[in-house]
Amino acid sequence: MNSDTRVLSATPYFIEAAARTPLKFGGVVVDKGDYAQVKVEVETRGGKRGVGWGGMFVMDFWAFPEPSLPHPLKLQAMKELTRRYCRLVAEHSRFGHPVDLYNETEDGLRQLAQQVSDDLGLSIPMPFLAALVSASPTDAAVHDAFGVANAISTYDGYGAEFMEHDLSRYLGSEFAHRYISQYLREGYQRKVPVFHLVGGLDKLRRAELDDSDPQDGLPVSLDQWVERDGLFCLKVKLRGNDLEWDIARMLEVAAVAREVCARIGEHPLHFTADTNEMCEEPGYIVAFLERVREQDRRTFEDILYVEQPTERDLAARRLDMRPIARLKPVLVDESLTGLADMELALELGWSGIALKACKCQSAELILAARAEQMGVPYAIQDLTNPALALLHSVGMAARLHPIMGVEANSAQFFPAASEPEAAVHPGLCQRQDGVLDTSTLQGPGLGYQIERIKRALPEPW
Repeated sequence: MNSDTRVLSATPYFIEAAARTPLKFGGVVVDKGDYAQVKVEVETRGGKRGVGWGGMFVMDFWAFPEPSLPHPLKLQAMKELTRRYCRLVAEHSRFGHPVDLYNETEDGLRQLAQQVSDDLGLSIPMPFLAALVSASPTDAAVHDAFGVANAISTYDGYGAEFMEHDLSRYLGSEFAHRYISQYLREGYQRKVPVFHLVGGLDKLRRAELDDSDPQDGLPVSLDQWVERDGLFCLKVKLRGNDLEWDIARMLEVAAVAREVCARIGEHPLHFTADTNEMCEEPGYIVAFLERVREQDRRTFEDILYVEQPTERDLAARRLDMRPIARLKPVLVDESLTGLADMELALELGWSGIALKACKCQSAELILAARAEQMGVPYAIQDLTNPALALLHSVGMAARLHPIMGVEANSAQFFPAASEPEAAVHPGLCQRQDGVLDTSTLQGPGLGYQIERIKRALPEPW
């Protein structure tokens, strides 16, 4: 097709961002992160050119949590893989749609992950989840550049007019004559409910604050955040190995949110619970949910779903999730790196899936199509991503049909990292009335309006 593009160059940049307050999830505390931003140049068969951008945190704490390897070494490995995948994509030379380009280079990405592991002498090979995170800013930039070169919104380029192959190429004959476009909204949902993260170290009430907390004029405690931003969707990080603490935490979070809502205007509340794989057995979450229901039926009813309570290796013990699913939907997240993982999760009784921009736009759109066709619910999750990664993630949620809005945590933990983007997209970088406003996602590509974002980048790596 004349709209097909090939990559001429792919250039990565790395920026270190300091967290405003520490972020605790599972057994990890994050106080800074390395953010990768990639610039891609493409040309179409017809000779039109375009420049696209993508960004993502290189978050080894989440994607490569192997405790026997030091954080600096894992971070080095993921950044090196970002560089090598940029080279792979630039050397691919074939014209095609961005989704096809990703799928044609996926095996190469796996090989690069092994090569990096070998070259750096890693005792544990880099998992494919870490490879996806490392490749995701490049994949996003290719999608953005495709839209820019063709002078369209990238999301308008996922139908028969722009794609050589229908979804049967990836999902089988059931999807003959079906395209990603059939599973998308026609335009961006204007107001997207936003999930606010309640981290394991977050303070819930003003009375808990002291001189150690930031003095920058932004909220710190949960009640301050709910009051300022009108929040009504809260994602609660739990320990997963301390049942009494987890129950008390969920009930206290709900109590604080309701107290504030009673002052600023009642709004239905929605909660999710996430232990980041810390539960030894599904029975832990069953006990958690049953106890919450006994102690506070309203809070139990307001829980939308539980996210990835147990280990990410689904095949290791083939844990049965049906006891949880009978109480609340349970979504697979860290375990989900492709279609085979989705099929195994559903076989084991998981209710739905968590999609993330950091697992590559190309792959997530195919999973979303599969989920929608099967009637499987899905959520759009975050990696506490700021800047272009935030715009990308919210835009994806606004064109899909997730359970309830989108998770977006960088306003809490990394607000300074999004300052250039916030000048152009204030409604995406700052929450109001519990939603994000996508009206500034405009123009070709992924809608960044990149020419208006004044960001100083370091020398390319």
